[in-house]
Amino acid sequence: MENNHKFFSNHGCKYFPCHRMPNNIDFNCLFCYCPLYSFGDKCGGNFKYSKRGIKDCFDCHLPHKPEYYDTIISKLKQGV
Repeated sequence: MENNHKFFSNHGCKYFPCHRMPNNIDFNCLFCYCPLYSFGDKCGGNFKYSKRGIKDCFDCHLPHKPEYYDTIISKLKQGV
C-alpha cells in the first residue's frame, strides 16, 4: 500500500473514538493531538470557542479523516 504512512487507527485506545464520527472504521489516530490546534481560527477545522475563549475542537474531524492528511501536512509546511 503506497499511502500506509498516512493512516493509523488504535481501536485499543481507551479514548477511541475521541470524536463522534459516522464511520469509526476510517478513524485516523495518526494526529491524535491535532498539529493545527495552535493555528487558532486559521486551522481550517470545524471548531468553536467556549464562553471562556477556549478553543473547542470536539466536533472537528479534520485530523481524524485519512483524506485530510495532505491538507494537514500542507498547512504545517506553510505555517498557516
